[in-house]
Amino acid sequence: MKIFTILCLILNTGVGGFLQVQWLPCLLKDEHVWKNNDGHTETKYIHKDVVLQFGNSGDSFLFPDRITFMVAASKVDMRKYVEGPVDQLRCEIHRYSKGMSRVRWPSLGGTEHDIWFTCTLRHIAGLFNITSYLRITPATTMSPHQPDFHSWVTLAGKDKLRASAVMVLMTRSPSVLVGLQGKQTLHCEFAVDHKVPDLTVEWHLDPFRGRRTRLFRYSRRSGQTEGSGVAVNGIARGSASLTVPLTGRSSEGTYWCSVQVPPLNGSLAIGLHIMVPPSVSMTIEQSLIPRVVCKADRYYPLDVDIELFKETGSGELPKKLGNVSHYKHTEHSEGTFSLSAFVRLRPSPLESECGIYSCRVKHVSLPGLYIHKSKTDPGCWTWIHLTSPGLICLFAVIIIFIAVARRCY
Repeated sequence: MKIFTILCLILNTGVGGFLQVQWLPCLLKDEHVWKNNDGHTETKYIHKDVVLQFGNSGDSFLFPDRITFMVAASKVDMRKYVEGPVDQLRCEIHRYSKGMSRVRWPSLGGTEHDIWFTCTLRHIAGLFNITSYLRITPATTMSPHQPDFHSWVTLAGKDKLRASAVMVLMTRSPSVLVGLQGKQTLHCEFAVDHKVPDLTVEWHLDPFRGRRTRLFRYSRRSGQTEGSGVAVNGIARGSASLTVPLTGRSSEGTYWCSVQVPPLNGSLAIGLHIMVPPSVSMTIEQSLIPRVVCKADRYYPLDVDIELFKETGSGELPKKLGNVSHYKHTEHSEGTFSLSAFVRLRPSPLESECGIYSCRVKHVSLPGLYIHKSKTDPGCWTWIHLTSPGLICLFAVIIIFIAVARRCY
């Protein structure tokens, strides 16, 4: 598909925000469904390179030897929502099953036996996900009293399918990073090719820990609304965005925006992750055996890695210290954590502990490694006297002082 991609890029002549591309290379994630000898349904997944071609119903196919989906122009053309160059897009086509439903799509002469596919365009940098629902013509014969996937036709190497885009569902926030106690809006937008009397919009949350919950539901047919976070007056314009008013650790998870227009039930996933970067500091704790302490303060999530290094001052790379200890994690009321790592400075007659120490912190919220440096100069006098000869002198001074004090008393 490399040659296809190069040719496709030449056609990327967007005008007025509309992606004027004639075709795109796509990956078809096909499914072959059958019943085994025991009567159980089995599925085999097959990946095929195909072409997604845009045009009118009477246009000829550009690639005679390729499986091609010809999508006729419509008011829900997914290209209207694309931003950026074509080489930043990844295209996937999947079969869509409406199960046992015999509901007819009301526009463009739809029948209850329509064949359905979904086409999804994803931006490789995570700027948007766009899914278009494609109705294939002509329709097929649907087996009675069986789900529609038992009647799916097999696609061969040169098959050509003409499709109509009837609904599109998209988000410009497929993955969101937010801090604790913040406000966040999860974008969800949709469009349908006809006026929809029977429309339902729902939001669900699959938390990373816990059970799935429904956050919002709106039914146009009944006029009832459950939950909050979505502006009901915006649904008529195709806006179904959800506002999370105050994020906490329980807000993390996968949010599902669902738009139901029978027989279609479209949904898209938005991942919400809470990240709070640590505040890093270094101190010298003066005591009988002083410590160099590095603290990563008030971060989330929990996992963090702290390493301590010492610079020799001779132009060599800093030396990683292996005798590093850690205090216990501290959990704060707002949900963040703190952790301190320290190294005890144990002087010897052969080597001074004075120098420059650095602290390196790894955390998922940091774009790279955070390095903090600190000099231990305030404690250097201690090491001169706390060598072995210094300790002998110190104890002698203490004994003499006690003896003199008793005599004076």
